[in-house]
Amino acid sequence: MANDTATSASGSSREKMAEGDKNAEKLKEKANNCFKEKDYDNAIKYYTEALELNPANAIYFSNRSLAYLRTECYGYALADATKCLEIDKNYIKGYYRRATSNMALGKFKAALKDYETVVRVRPNDKDAKMKYQECNKIVKQKAFERAIASDEMKKSVVDSLDIENMMIEDEYTGPKLEEGKVTMSFMKEMMECFKDQKKLHRKCAYQILIQVKELLSKLPSLVEITLKETEKITICGDTHGQFYDLLNIFELNGLPSETNPYLFNGDFVDRGSFSLEVILTLFGFKLLLPDSFYLLRGNHETDNMNQMYGFEGEVKAKYTTQMFTLFSEVFQWLPLAQCINGKVLVMHGGLFSEDGVMLDDLRKIDRNRQPPDSGPMCDLLWSDPQPQNGRSVSKRGVSCQFGPDVTERFLDQNKLDYIVRSHEVKAEGYEVTHSGKCITVFSAPNYCDQMANKGAYIHLRGSDLKPEFHQFTAVPHPNVKPMAYANSLMQMGMM
Repeated sequence: MANDTATSASGSSREKMAEGDKNAEKLKEKANNCFKEKDYDNAIKYYTEALELNPANAIYFSNRSLAYLRTECYGYALADATKCLEIDKNYIKGYYRRATSNMALGKFKAALKDYETVVRVRPNDKDAKMKYQECNKIVKQKAFERAIASDEMKKSVVDSLDIENMMIEDEYTGPKLEEGKVTMSFMKEMMECFKDQKKLHRKCAYQILIQVKELLSKLPSLVEITLKETEKITICGDTHGQFYDLLNIFELNGLPSETNPYLFNGDFVDRGSFSLEVILTLFGFKLLLPDSFYLLRGNHETDNMNQMYGFEGEVKAKYTTQMFTLFSEVFQWLPLAQCINGKVLVMHGGLFSEDGVMLDDLRKIDRNRQPPDSGPMCDLLWSDPQPQNGRSVSKRGVSCQFGPDVTERFLDQNKLDYIVRSHEVKAEGYEVTHSGKCITVFSAPNYCDQMANKGAYIHLRGSDLKPEFHQFTAVPHPNVKPMAYANSLMQMGMM
């Protein structure tokens, strides 16, 4: 009798498992449909529910990994791909997902290892071979760059340029600097030229870069400004190479001027395929209005990101490798944070992996370099807020996530009211969290032509420093797709 009970118990648990597997498959289908509709957040939600019912399914982990890749949660994507391979080391897609996650994090050697595995398992797979060769090329290039960089006498591109003798051909009819200076009429002409998909002459582009490098290098790492009672400033978030949306911001909110100051909070380039047009416009206004137009560095004003997400490819396609190297030098001089009236702190990413960071620590950061993997400079560019107290591992695989208590303590210690940051797509273009103490603003609407989000910018007035949000939607742009200049491995890995 006892035997029969045991048999029926094991039979019913088998039925339960089969039922669970069936429901998990239904959830996976639901998730797949969300993924096709580009609703990645719900896709992640349903894959997660499927995994709760069947936590030993490699495919669910692999699929969720890709959804995380699409939402730039590279740390989570890497963890899922690794879990997928722990369950089934023969699941080839798992190696591709993990390689793409590592590529996105700039861990090229780790990515190469996974491509090597695929090539070994599938020696006749042309696609695998091509990815392996492409990744190997990057690893070798990085080693070469490190060898050159270790030569202490690293010279600036500026030293090898002979701007004076650079000829502007007679057939060039575009804008030119007036006696080597940026004017408002030059800016208007340049934006019009870019709007018509024409190029600025390389001499003018170099003039802008050399002058802006000199200007930025004189600024502190923490810029401090005071708004008078009657003054206001507009704060914009990520623009990511969406030039036509940048023009729309100026259309809606007025061109920058001494009475209409702007602060652009990093991530001007990459992903969008008009990054050069965006950055030359922003640099032009910085030269025209050094004390009314502000730029802060984002995590995409860095070599690794530019190599993966398109800016390097775009500059090389439209100009030269040498010009990209000069952009890289300029980006290293972008300030990292800005304090308004001693009360509002603006940075691209967010707060810190450790307590006790003071404004004075930010003033002391030696920023003229590629950001390190940890520490305050890295956090300013990379961290994200989270709803729960404390800190946790970053979904991006870099820096951390910080809770409301972390924000509260930092603001108290530094006698600040709130922080403004960017770095994350928000459906409404902005988000207020941590009881109003942490504000996110993002200014690239319909990000990458697929997120359907609004863009936003913030008005801050000197009289009360209360944020006033303005939303806008995407405008049409010429038919050049986002990521058109991105590294081919990144493009394919996201498919």
